Amino acid sequence: MTDHPLRYTLVNELHARPFPVLSVPSTAAFIALMEEDGAARDKARDRAHLLALLDRHASSHPQPEATHFSGPIGRSELKWESHTEFVTYTAFTPGLSARPFDPTDSSSFSPEWRDKAAGRVAASVLVRIEEHPGSDEAMMTKLESWFVAESLAVARVVDGAAVVAGDFRIDPDGNMRFAVFVRPDTGARRVGRIVQRLCEIETYRAMSMLGLIKAREVTSILNALDPRLSALVTGLDGQNRPAEDALHDLLAIASELESLAMQSSFRFGATKAYEAIVTQRITALREERLPGRQTFAEFMMRRYDPAMRTVTSTQARLHSMAERAQRAAELLRTRVDVERSAQNQMLLASMDRRADLALRLQHTVEGLSVVAISYYAVSLAAYVAAPLVENIGIQKPLAMGLLTPIVVLAVWFAIRRIRRSMN
Repeated sequence: MTDHPLRYTLVNELHARPFPVLSVPSTAAFIALMEEDGAARDKARDRAHLLALLDRHASSHPQPEATHFSGPIGRSELKWESHTEFVTYTAFTPGLSARPFDPTDSSSFSPEWRDKAAGRVAASVLVRIEEHPGSDEAMMTKLESWFVAESLAVARVVDGAAVVAGDFRIDPDGNMRFAVFVRPDTGARRVGRIVQRLCEIETYRAMSMLGLIKAREVTSILNALDPRLSALVTGLDGQNRPAEDALHDLLAIASELESLAMQSSFRFGATKAYEAIVTQRITALREERLPGRQTFAEFMMRRYDPAMRTVTSTQARLHSMAERAQRAAELLRTRVDVERSAQNQMLLASMDRRADLALRLQHTVEGLSVVAISYYAVSLAAYVAAPLVENIGIQKPLAMGLLTPIVVLAVWFAIRRIRRSMN
């Protein structure tokens, strides 16, 4: 039996991005880079940027077509992943700095290397991982000194294995900060899964919020188009404006709406997918509330979900306006077709009248032609018959009178036969 050529590749894809294995205490520094919105990623540039980081630490290189890589860079363990719109770097370093969330925690990514980044920073996260202090009061004292209390979200996760906290604010050094307090009996792989999900929540939250910016741009355009479209639809039954002019304006609006839908379809679709990932990652944490504190799910419900609903409603409004413009255009096309049919009927009636007049004129001309031809035919026949009729004592005027009806009938009969043969 022969295996499918992609069998092993597809199975290996299931294990392509394993969770990190993290000891406690440790620190995770995470960066997500993306191109300008709408620009395609340059895979060669991403790889060159990764190799520049690895070469600084004399580390081995990934395979040429790899989309993920793990390896040491100095004291840290690097995890690199390439996605459709962005590329991520995570450096896991054992131990903690004396100052919580010190900027040096991300020293694995030097400023020189950051300046040559293949894209813009979409997310930058620092995660501080330490043992649970033993009491929630001592833990909360630390959290209140590290984070903004008004937006602080705290929850026990993964069946109480750890407590995660964050305020979803960017600090002066440009990092989003999360704290993870781990119970002593929690395994290193479980810690790695928790930290990985926190980084993914922030990354996909940031990427999905790009849809809100696009939704605001689309809304401003729709606000300008909506009154024009409404005015055209309202005036469909009016006779003050030619239907063809209204159809031209309506098709211009419909074309603009279709272009807008095409330009925003990718971003709106990606936003929906990213939102689903954020929701799934938060669900996977299996949060338990700490008294008096909001969970990550509650924070997202109040701060994040309204933005996503705005994107959804904007997309629905865009599709609704496009459909409305299409229906109105079809009605106007029907009206134009009816008016053209009426004009065609009037034109055909006018052509019938002209054809009738032409036929009458033709009959008149034929009658005159019979008279004219007969006049000359009688004259010729009189000259031919003159010698004969004089011998029998008939005068020329009498002979012409006798020949006239005969010639007229002969000419009329000949013209009639010619006309029939031509029909």
